[in-house]
Amino acid sequence: MDYQGTISRGVRAPIIKMGDDLVRITADCVVNASKEHGFPLQDKDVVAVTEAVLARSQGNYATTDQIAKDVSEKFGDETVGLVLPIFSRNRFSMILKGIAKGVKKLIIQLSYPSDEVGNSFVSPEQLIEKGVNPYSDVFTAEQFKATFGDVRHTFTGVDYIEYYQKTGNNCQVILANNPCEILKYTKFVINADIHSRKRTKAALLKAGAEKVVSLDEILCRSVDGSGYNEKYGVLGSNLATENSVKLFPRDCQKFVDALSEELFRMTGKHIECMVYGDGAFKDPVGGIWELADPVCSPAYTKGLEGKPNEIKLKYVADNELAGLSGEEAVAAMKSIIKNKEQDLVNNMKSQGTTPRQITDLLGSLADLTSGSGDKGTPIILIQNYFKNFSM
Repeated sequence: MDYQGTISRGVRAPIIKMGDDLVRITADCVVNASKEHGFPLQDKDVVAVTEAVLARSQGNYATTDQIAKDVSEKFGDETVGLVLPIFSRNRFSMILKGIAKGVKKLIIQLSYPSDEVGNSFVSPEQLIEKGVNPYSDVFTAEQFKATFGDVRHTFTGVDYIEYYQKTGNNCQVILANNPCEILKYTKFVINADIHSRKRTKAALLKAGAEKVVSLDEILCRSVDGSGYNEKYGVLGSNLATENSVKLFPRDCQKFVDALSEELFRMTGKHIECMVYGDGAFKDPVGGIWELADPVCSPAYTKGLEGKPNEIKLKYVADNELAGLSGEEAVAAMKSIIKNKEQDLVNNMKSQGTTPRQITDLLGSLADLTSGSGDKGTPIILIQNYFKNFSM
């Protein structure tokens, strides 16, 4: 029996700067790590590179003034509503600052008790205690605080109602979960939600909004020399400085294809490559769903397409192999895996496995391995992921 299963390794890299050849740097780091620590590279290994260093190497940045100019060109001298933003200094504060600069007045509609990705400032139990119906009840910032008192974020300690309202002298905050509530204040809207953005935009237009712009439509082209992302706009951006953001990277497919080719040139191995951002998982204590990026992986090589097709070892062991043990059970299990159907959807043998995209699973593994702090491993090498018990 081969006792080694999936391995996820963080690979350290130098500090990446604008203009760096990230394909060469990544390939060199992976090959050097392999040589230094004595593990061989294999066909079907996966090299994952965080979106942050790719965007940095591209110089894909924008200032709040450039965001403001794009917003101003879209709305002119109108009062604008901003609905359903996430609560984050890193992810949204600079976007908000730019939007506020670009409009005459900004009405910010926050959801409650938490934002789209689970950042919470009141609990569901508090809603019950206060007799609040989150599906219908609407609050001003003052009314909300009078009802609930301390509304600081559970982990960061930030009062996002106050923090967002003080972004500009032209900002006002309301709290409501129906995005169409904003239309009582203005017919011009920016919907700031991430994964539900298409649904929210359609609902607003159907309810009578004159103009609705999603975050993926802001900086989808360069403004005064800014960075941009033609597909995601300012979605997936992060705070860079006190006056700028780093945008989600561009040309990701070109990068992963070039990296795979370079690794084959250096090693002779067919190594799959991907760009990853946030993992797609939820914290069981804080309730925060990690995925604040528009996607878990914006680009990957062809070998990473699709979903796993796996049987549930526990189910098979407890049923088909219930009367076997030792080497006989191992041999029987290997045979079942080798001869499994090509598509196990709706098959009891696969119940309890994870029917998610391979890139979402690998991206989550990579994100957990690299972390978001000071580990210094923006490159992740995943090995044996495509091997199973029969191999």
